[in-house]
Amino acid sequence: MTRYAFLGPEGTHTNAALLKFTGDATDVEPIPFPTIGEVFKAVERGKAKFGIVPIENSVEGSVNATLDALAFESDLEIQGEVVLDIHHALCVKSGTRLEDITRVVSHPQANAQSRRWLTENLLGKPIEAANSTAEAVKMAVGNPGVAGIGSAFAAQVYGAEILAEEIEDFAGNQTRFVVVGQGLRERTGDDKTSLALFMKADKPGTLHMILSEFAFGQINLTKIQSRPTRKQLGDYMFYIDLSGHVDDENVRLALDCLRLKLRQVKVLGTYPRA
Repeated sequence: MTRYAFLGPEGTHTNAALLKFTGDATDVEPIPFPTIGEVFKAVERGKAKFGIVPIENSVEGSVNATLDALAFESDLEIQGEVVLDIHHALCVKSGTRLEDITRVVSHPQANAQSRRWLTENLLGKPIEAANSTAEAVKMAVGNPGVAGIGSAFAAQVYGAEILAEEIEDFAGNQTRFVVVGQGLRERTGDDKTSLALFMKADKPGTLHMILSEFAFGQINLTKIQSRPTRKQLGDYMFYIDLSGHVDDENVRLALDCLRLKLRQVKVLGTYPRA
């Protein structure tokens, strides 16, 4: 059996993404962990061969805990990716009416992604954070008057009643998940590469220099984001996703040139495109 650590508990969107990624495989053992950091630790310590975590949402942007784990805290690499359409439902204990709800709980991103619906239908009700959407649904089932924002999958897992479906603010709400493990994947011909780029010093033109190397190699960048390096105020690094594999000649040449000009070029993964 191949063990996969995932951001749990059972019924999270990450759990659903894992099921989509592994398909009909019967040799998969899912193991839930309560935080993104613990998913990484489980793989590093051999409790699981792979881990799956969210990295980016089309509405709320990047999941910084995942980005920071890849860049600063772990030597694991991205092995693959999966994109999941995200639909939120208002889940309650069976028999609870909308007017009975006294508070709403969910993961902060789910709360933010359902802000408009909550304002129109539950204005003034306290909104509280949970570790995951599945945990929120589980709390709602055990506490009359509490509504949890989660998936229909979570409602099915925990026996919740759905009062309202698809309450997310944007119809195109999607989350990208990455599978992490040891080593770099072989070239498939339709790949992506994720990088963490660390500057030697903060000086004018650094970003322009980085972009010029990729432009010269005609490499398409699908994402670029800056993040603090955690060393001092104003000290930043760049996350980049690009189309291509590290073994592609143009990508290899661009990275070799950047290694001469930057303090560190860390390959976070080179893997098949979803």
